[in-house]
Amino acid sequence: MITVRRAEERGHADHGWLNSYHTFSFANYNDPNHMGFRALRVINDDRVAPGRGFGAHGHRDMEIISYVLEGSVAHKDSMGEQETLGPNMVQAMSAGTGVIHSEFNPSRTEPVHFLQIWIVPDAQDVPPSYTQFGYDPKEKHGKFRLIAGPEKSSNPPAAFIHSDTRVSAAVLTPGETLEYQIPKGRHAWVHCATGNITLNGQAFKEGDGVAVSEERTLSITGAEPMGGEFLVFDLA
Repeated sequence: MITVRRAEERGHADHGWLNSYHTFSFANYNDPNHMGFRALRVINDDRVAPGRGFGAHGHRDMEIISYVLEGSVAHKDSMGEQETLGPNMVQAMSAGTGVIHSEFNPSRTEPVHFLQIWIVPDAQDVPPSYTQFGYDPKEKHGKFRLIAGPEKSSNPPAAFIHSDTRVSAAVLTPGETLEYQIPKGRHAWVHCATGNITLNGQAFKEGDGVAVSEERTLSITGAEPMGGEFLVFDLA
């Protein structure tokens, strides 16, 4: 079963400095029919103006992943981490018992476009932790690149999260196809981050998402004019 969530159906908040689209209910956008999918709770598609950002605020008992598409994000938190994140880098934070952090666009001239992803952990009250790493963009061109999962060590490296969820990224040129096998009893969410793709024959554009249950194979192809970049969430 494939259930489509079109980009234009998402919640939307325009604060001037922040233009955000919410795949699932978030903040002032509340839709009881879209509260998340399995452990996936939030996909916010955020564009932040130069020099602006999210001031210090708290989280707990949530796995939070930031995935930058354009520009950069400056991160600072109560664990003492202070890093800058750009494209082809992954940031994952286990909020656990509680953490305070801030996220800003450090550029004075360029906006930042990034995805903020929340995943409900399998265990609560774990010690907070932070992971950030970069990778060669070739690792996700024409192939799946695991960026986060429940394994504490992997090669190539992926962020550890306290959830039986695996997050992979891929970029496909027009006509290029990948197949993703979903183990029996598991589910998937696919988010088209940029460009255009087809999934099992259906067309998807930037911001579109799809929930997948009781399917074993996803056939994903880059579509005209430029192909597309997407994330696959493999969920229990």
